[in-house]
Amino acid sequence: MINVINNSNNPYFNLALEEYFLKYKNLEDNILILWQNEPVIVIGKNQNTYEELNLEYVNSNNIKVVRRLSGGGAVYHDLGNLNFTIIEGNSNIHKNDFSFFALPIISCLNKLGIKATFNGRNDILINDKKFSGNAQYFYKDKLLHHGTLLFASDLTVLSKALNVKKDKFESKGIKSVGSRVTNISDYIDTNISINEFKNMLIESVFEDKNEKIKNYILNDEEIKKINELVENKYSSWEWNFGKSPKFNYIKEMRFNSGSVSITMNVVDGIIKNFKIYGDFFEENSLEELEKRFINKKFEIREIKNIVESTNISKYILNINNEDFIKLFL
Repeated sequence: MINVINNSNNPYFNLALEEYFLKYKNLEDNILILWQNEPVIVIGKNQNTYEELNLEYVNSNNIKVVRRLSGGGAVYHDLGNLNFTIIEGNSNIHKNDFSFFALPIISCLNKLGIKATFNGRNDILINDKKFSGNAQYFYKDKLLHHGTLLFASDLTVLSKALNVKKDKFESKGIKSVGSRVTNISDYIDTNISINEFKNMLIESVFEDKNEKIKNYILNDEEIKKINELVENKYSSWEWNFGKSPKFNYIKEMRFNSGSVSITMNVVDGIIKNFKIYGDFFEENSLEELEKRFINKKFEIREIKNIVESTNISKYILNINNEDFIKLFL
């Protein structure tokens, strides 16, 4: 096994790094990568991005959003969360065997006096509380297994960022399942930093393989190719939002001048149908206003630009632009 050194905290780079070693770089050995992200929501491959996060909170707190290669649910990462990736050259050996990859983690925690257990489909628990979720992705003969390790993450932000508002969504995407979560650091008596824990985990993984630690440092050409993946894929709206399954969005709010509701059909992140309903009084035909949103991205900045370039009260009596934008948040 080879330990790839990665000190980046950029979530776009870190996910591109995974794909690079899975699809474009063959070290002829299994690969371990440990990495941390600045605040980000990581969306599962088959999920509807809009459905999984509190978009208003995410935008106002400058939390990034990125889609990963593997399936499973949406997760929140920050610098208190340690992520691990293992790439195996033969996918047939441990395909869908999530418990196998949990063993060195459980062993590492045992050395710290913490009893951890593998449970259910893909979780590792301490005292029945989840601190690690795992997922897999397959490419040709290769297997990519990765997971989260909540070490000292801000669980308050986690709950807010993934606290989807109770607006009505109808979607073919897969909804995340809420779970009680905990931090590893809460169960450690001594003062151990996340970097110290990271080094302990590397030792545990190689010890589990009965191998000496072998490190691999990225060269400039490899970093260049990874950054190309960042630019062309992982930082793009098309990958992170446009890949969402088609869905219908319905939102209704009541204002002093009456109730207003909007419905839209979104396909590949693009608004294909848009209608306004309510018991308000109309100033001018709504069709002109509705057409402004057709074939536009379902993305808050673009929607705000449309609203800000329009006098909403020209169409809906006594509804101003600020009120109208609330229907999209």
